[in-house]
Amino acid sequence: MRGFKQSRWASWALSALLLAVLIGVWALATRPESKAVSVDAEYAALVGNAAASGSKTPLPTPWDVGAKLYEHLSDPFYDKGTNDKGIGIQLAYSIARVLAGYSLAALLAIPLGFVIGMSPLLYKALDPFIQILKPVSPLAWMPLALYTIKDSSTSAIFVIFVCSIWPMLVNTAFGVASVRRDWLNVARTLEIGALRTAFTVILPAAAPTIMTGMRISIGIAWLVIVAAEMLVGGTGIGYFVWNEWNNLSIANIVSAILFIGLIGMLLDNLLARLARAVAYRE
Repeated sequence: MRGFKQSRWASWALSALLLAVLIGVWALATRPESKAVSVDAEYAALVGNAAASGSKTPLPTPWDVGAKLYEHLSDPFYDKGTNDKGIGIQLAYSIARVLAGYSLAALLAIPLGFVIGMSPLLYKALDPFIQILKPVSPLAWMPLALYTIKDSSTSAIFVIFVCSIWPMLVNTAFGVASVRRDWLNVARTLEIGALRTAFTVILPAAAPTIMTGMRISIGIAWLVIVAAEMLVGGTGIGYFVWNEWNNLSIANIVSAILFIGLIGMLLDNLLARLARAVAYRE
């Protein structure tokens, strides 16, 4: 136990050191140049006179991003109109869309994967369709969704549904099909019914594999929502990033990237904890 604590503290110390080195390199790379140069007037108007002349780098410094982070965290839920909402509101829209599409995918993929895994015939019959549809980029469905659904927010949820369904479906089917035959034979010997066998033998045995699929799906869903919101606009962290690019606010873009990574890490850790909770030892 003591060795584990020492190892944990050592890993945290190394992470802090790497972060300090990264910030140091970042600060050196973005420090202003002492000698100013003349540049094209249109370029100066685009990125700002200070950045264009060389007296300040166009990229934000760590202190610029830190100031933006403090600004966002000090009032994350303000709402001043369509294109001016707090980072908390934008993240809430994105998380809500991800959870909606992800939940719908889980409600379909897990039961269907369970049935496919228990039936070798159905597994072989549906496998070609799964292999054809699985590699299709979720964003390729966006134009079709916008045309048929005619609502940008619902279309984004549909795209999350499409990208989330395949890892859960495939992993569920594989986990169910991989349950040891010995356990099923014992259940048949004890004359346990099919429904009870499914819930007391197959589901616990396949649960770790199912959770792996769910963990993969949530990561893909969080990746896709940013790109989807850039396309549909309106609200969400993806739209926020695109809007700040239009405003040439690179510091806000970097801040949003940090928030995206943090939320993605939290979602992954949540599913990882659930996966450990259903794991078992033979």
